Amino acid sequence: MIKIAVLGPIPRDTIYTYQNEVIRKYGCVTHPVIALSKLLGDKGEVIPVSKIHKKDHSGIMDVFNPYPNINTDHVDSSSNRGTVIELKFLDQNNRLEKQTACMQPILPEDVSDLQNVNAFVFVPITDFEISLSTLKYLKENSEGVIIFDAHGPTTTMSMTGDRYRKFWVDMDEWLPYIDILKMNLEESQVCWFKDEYEAEEMSSYDEEKTDHMDDMAAHVLQKGVSYFYVTLDSRGCVLYYLEKGKVVKTFIKSVFMKDVIDTTGCGDSFAGGLAYGFSKYNDPVKAAQYANTLGALRTQGKTFDVFRNKTETEKIIERHYSE
Repeated sequence: MIKIAVLGPIPRDTIYTYQNEVIRKYGCVTHPVIALSKLLGDKGEVIPVSKIHKKDHSGIMDVFNPYPNINTDHVDSSSNRGTVIELKFLDQNNRLEKQTACMQPILPEDVSDLQNVNAFVFVPITDFEISLSTLKYLKENSEGVIIFDAHGPTTTMSMTGDRYRKFWVDMDEWLPYIDILKMNLEESQVCWFKDEYEAEEMSSYDEEKTDHMDDMAAHVLQKGVSYFYVTLDSRGCVLYYLEKGKVVKTFIKSVFMKDVIDTTGCGDSFAGGLAYGFSKYNDPVKAAQYANTLGALRTQGKTFDVFRNKTETEKIIERHYSE
């Protein structure tokens, strides 16, 4: 039986879409957890690990209860500290973010009984939610693959709750404890800077700026990461890994969806797809196909009904990647 733990916040989200709709739901961890639950069926178990407000506990349990293979023992409201987020989308991909409550970080003692898990999916959304000591503990005490989304360490918040992109200055301290690193193009741009001039030049996101990626990938892999994925929105993702000491670069096209309804949780869902692909097949390209598919499915509606079971998901993958 496959066991996958998903670690991060379960924010109480209020989302204002670019189509002038308002969506209220519990986000982040919920997306990959339910996507994985449907994929695994009776062949696996999904374990969300999060800290939440007491007032949100029953609502979050209502989200997870319909799925018998979700183990909620590590959804903890004892500290009464959770996450509250407001998202205002300016267009399909760009949004303004505000955070009005902060969860306590996930520490080694929160995962001490999860050493037999096949994969750990870290999906932090702000820079304080995952402790580096937790990654170190799992690296030393578990054989489970560590999948880490860079959204957390590249995002911070002000005292007024405004959320901002930030440089991941201490990235090299984290890399030795990450097996699979995933980030989007914007996050990669704030992870790779070398001098004052370059930092100044990166004051805004440039969706055409990819010339840094190869050098960054070589650095990331040399620091101990086994597989490095950079997502390129609707285009797909780029995979990097080492083979006989040389960097291999592979592009995996996206799963095209005609109508995009809600992109919230796409990155989290992508990370969940990586966990399934590595746990089931131990194949980085196959994992990317599952990741792209879960990310694409996430865009198709406002509820978790967008996700499919194993058979239906594999039909989508076959249709898009059989060529």
